[in-house]
Formats: sequence, C-alpha cells, structure tokens
Amino acid sequence: MQGLFTFLERGGIALWVIAVLSVLTLAIILWKVWRLWRMGAWSGARTEAALGDWCNGRRDKAVNALAGQASLRATLAHAAMCNHRSEWLSDAEAREETTRVAKALLRDARSGLRALELIATIAPLIGLLGTVLGMIAAFQALQTSGNQADPSVLAGGIWEALLTTAAGMAVAIPASMALTWIESIADRVQADMEDAATRVFTAPAPTPKLKARHG
Repeated sequence: MQGLFTFLERGGIALWVIAVLSVLTLAIILWKVWRLWRMGAWSGARTEAALGDWCNGRRDKAVNALAGQASLRATLAHAAMCNHRSEWLSDAEAREETTRVAKALLRDARSGLRALELIATIAPLIGLLGTVLGMIAAFQALQTSGNQADPSVLAGGIWEALLTTAAGMAVAIPASMALTWIESIADRVQADMEDAATRVFTAPAPTPKLKARHG
C-alpha cells in the first residue's frame, strides 16, 4: 500500500485524478454487466417461443407466457401484443405506444454509457496534462541547476512525468473497450426488439375455429 501511495505521489494530482477515474470505470462496468444481466440482455428463448405461439395463432398462450417477465425483449413483446389486441387503440396508436415503451427500455439499457464515454475521452487528456506539467517542472529544475545539472535527475523527472500519460491510456483503453462491448449488446437487443414488434403487428390474424356439425 505504501508503494502505491508513493507511485501516486510521483505523478502528482493528475495521477490521483486518473486513479479515481479507474475506480469509477471498474464500478460502472460491473454495474452495467449486473444491470444487463438483470434485464435479460443475454436471454431471449422465452420471448422467441412466445412469438412463435403468437404467429401460429396461440395468442392467449403467448401473452400469458410473457406476463410478468422482466427481460427487455419479453417486456417489449408483451407490450406490443397487448397494444395490438387493445380495443381502445388504433393500429397506428398501438405502434406508437409500443415505440414509446421500446425507447424507455433502451434508454434504461444504455444508461451509464455517457459516463464511460466521458472517462475514455478525458483520461488520456488528464494524463497528457500531468505529463506537460511534469516536464515543465523538470525543465525548470534543469534551468535552476545551470551548468551543474545532473542528466540522471532530469531523466528521472521526465519518466515520472510520463507516468500520467501511461496511466491515462491504461484507464481509457479498457473504458473504450467496455463501452463498445456494451453498446454492441444494446444494439443487438434493439434489433431483437424491433424484430419482435414487427412480427407481432404483421402476424396474420388467427383463423376462427369452425364448430363441428352434428346429425
């Protein structure tokens, strides 16, 4: 622990800020993975089975199968089915209401991504700022020492200044990778939700069963 504090002190205030950003990055990534898991971002078998029932005319079974499900795909598909069957909504109104639900779900799925994007952007800049300030201090020390300057002392000041740039990149790279990964998951969920809504509204109406005649 003492070595960690010594390392942070060498980088100055910029390195402390980057350290805080690294903790925030890890916390956001873990929170998003947990949230996406809770929202069923990696599950869709139940929704697909319900959509199959809906398209094959077993609409009551499809609606009941998705009732109470918390996953993104199931929630959207269930909302689309209920809106489509509603006697109070026209087809256009049902589609509009389904779109509203989809936007709310996707907004929830993408929450926190702005913070990751911001960290990925500013972490290298803060590191570069720390390096520039460190270089300024190193060359000021060189100017003060005059002809008796020790090249090893100057080199030590320069590599300490470069620590912040390396630290900033070390935080920005995983933040950017996590951002891209989570966005790809959200995009896949959005495509599945759009497909589910389209299948609900374009499925042919079930054919009414004819009663058998006796005698």
